[in-house]
Amino acid sequence: MIDAYEEPGTPDDRSGARYLWWLVARQPGRCAAGAMFGSVWMVLLAATPYLMSRAIDDGLEPGDMRALALWSGALFAVGAFNAWLSIMRHRTMTRVRMDANFRTVKVVVGQAVRLGASLRRQAGAGEVVTIGVSDVQTVSQSLTVVGPGVGAVLGYLVIALLLVSVSGFVALIVLLGIPVLALVMGPLLGRLQGSEAEYRARQGVLTARIGDLAGGLRVLAGLGGKQLVADAFLQDSRRLREQGYRVGAVTSWVQALGVGLPTLFLAVVTWLAARLAAQGGITVGQLVSVYGYVAVLVWPVAFLVECGYQISRGLVCARRVVRFLRLEPMAGSGTLDAPSEPSALYDPESGVRILPGRLTALVAEHSADATTVVDRLGRFVPSSVTWGDTRLDDIALNQIRSRILVSDHEADLFAGALSHMLGVQGTSPGGAGNCADHHNAPAATPPDHPALRKALHTAAAEDIVQALPHGLDTLMDAQARNLSGGQRQRIRLARALLTDPEILLAIEPTSALDAHTEATVATRLRKAREGRTTVVTTTSPLVLDRTDTVHYLRDGKVEASGTHHELLVTTPGYRTLVARDAEEALG
Repeated sequence: MIDAYEEPGTPDDRSGARYLWWLVARQPGRCAAGAMFGSVWMVLLAATPYLMSRAIDDGLEPGDMRALALWSGALFAVGAFNAWLSIMRHRTMTRVRMDANFRTVKVVVGQAVRLGASLRRQAGAGEVVTIGVSDVQTVSQSLTVVGPGVGAVLGYLVIALLLVSVSGFVALIVLLGIPVLALVMGPLLGRLQGSEAEYRARQGVLTARIGDLAGGLRVLAGLGGKQLVADAFLQDSRRLREQGYRVGAVTSWVQALGVGLPTLFLAVVTWLAARLAAQGGITVGQLVSVYGYVAVLVWPVAFLVECGYQISRGLVCARRVVRFLRLEPMAGSGTLDAPSEPSALYDPESGVRILPGRLTALVAEHSADATTVVDRLGRFVPSSVTWGDTRLDDIALNQIRSRILVSDHEADLFAGALSHMLGVQGTSPGGAGNCADHHNAPAATPPDHPALRKALHTAAAEDIVQALPHGLDTLMDAQARNLSGGQRQRIRLARALLTDPEILLAIEPTSALDAHTEATVATRLRKAREGRTTVVTTTSPLVLDRTDTVHYLRDGKVEASGTHHELLVTTPGYRTLVARDAEEALG
């Protein structure tokens, strides 16, 4: 199987079928072994009735005990060897499926990392979860065709050839079985793909809804909208259940025919062989062998039906994986070097100019306008922003990510030790790593490192660590839900400060803090980032009073720029907005 540190390779994302073939091609030796074990196992199953017929015709009927013992011994040896083959077939195919599973997980996770901040804009959380939890399993299961599937085809042909030696008419009936099976099953498998695709899409939407509910349940309860959202979720669940019934209805027909058609073959062929035996056309041993051949035929036919079913479902899920793998990061992939010295960031679309080494605030009537500007300055959306004299889109992305950090006040916090949330090396063995707000996590830092103490102090987060039972080693829930909103915000800010980026773009870093803590953080932030470029989006006068420059945005454009006190005097819209925020904070 693929090693945890092994490169999964470059997937073929041209179609779902090509992706499945790529999974096979990545492990040719194992797939060939699975096909060989499956084929020999199936052929030896077909040999069992032949050996039995020889034991009857050569030993039992004429009373030749030596021949009976010889053929019986051969029957036992073949059975024992086939049991070993069955174990090896199952073990090999399990490894094939696990390799496909892990390989798909790695390429999906790698793609998610490559997309970075643009992932949320191009794929819903429910879709990603459905791919990682459900589709991956179905894709890997469809590779069963390379083992039992190949063996089923070969076993079917061998049985048909053996029947030719008994009766050409009976062999013709058996050979016609597969075309009849394809005619019956084809439309059903087509319906299954359509129903399965719709079911997977609905499942992704509902999974995303569950995540939204889990994250916003407290807010919904406070707004009195919990019941309304619960009713909408119930309706979506019912629609998903109804679609699941449609998938189940088609699946039940497919599986019923997979059992029923071989049984029908068994009845028809046995009846024809019995008539031939009664007429003296075949011997009793041959009659027994015909019955055995057709009984064994149940296995390859059932495998072929199962493989068709698994491939149909696998193609649906592989197409979803391929669509995800085709997504491209929204930001361009430049090749030029970033400015060698601290330089200004300029956004022509809004008119915002960020001078190096200063603490700048963006104040907007609608907070989304300020966030949009930050996304452009951080190159998370296509834009014409320049850094110095160079367009940001033309600069190598890795250089931008290493020098410009966008710190979102709602950035993800993964479950694990608090030390790992902050990006430091704690002592807890079970902590999980955590990505920085929009990109790579900071390098591991010892818990007693001065940089960590400084980051916690600047974010006024020392009391959070001191109040926890095990300090930095305390295990935290996903999104740090065992902390308050203000505590989570301070942890996110401390994590961003610990990276000490050349340019820090912080979105609403103090919006959930009380006035006293907010003033403390604003004062410490100015001192800690002195000489470094820092941008904050806020309407808080406690923060604005400590900034060097304020850009007031109206309809996404800069209407006025200056210090906080200058804008209070000269810009009525700014004064009204900031005064309202101050009143809300005091209230």
